[in-house]
Amino acid sequence: MQTKTFLKNPKTLLTVLAASSVLVLAGCAGNPPTTEMAVANQALNAAETAGATEFAPVEIQSARTKMNDAEKAEFEKDYKKAKDLAEQAEWDARVAERKAQAEKVKRAVEDAKHGVEELRNEGLREN
Repeated sequence: MQTKTFLKNPKTLLTVLAASSVLVLAGCAGNPPTTEMAVANQALNAAETAGATEFAPVEIQSARTKMNDAEKAEFEKDYKKAKDLAEQAEWDARVAERKAQAEKVKRAVEDAKHGVEELRNEGLREN
């Protein structure tokens, strides 16, 4: 008999559904962003290996700052903020890596042009 009354009262039903939703969402928010943090750290390492410290200092510093903030948020159990910051750090690191790679290629092309020019000049001197 009590069950029938429960189902007939829309306010009670909505209250129970709302409370259930809050509990489910709170449970999801309670998971540390382990994967996102690991991926961001890998992206930072890749960027540094690519030479981002030299060729993309602004971008790599932005990635490091966001990663530090993500670690702080994770420590404070603000997992949503930590996840968001880790994802931002990952993308900043990826930009830094690509920029470093592009700069290295640009310098290699310039070195090759310089080498060709030197060879050309040597050839002209010998003639």
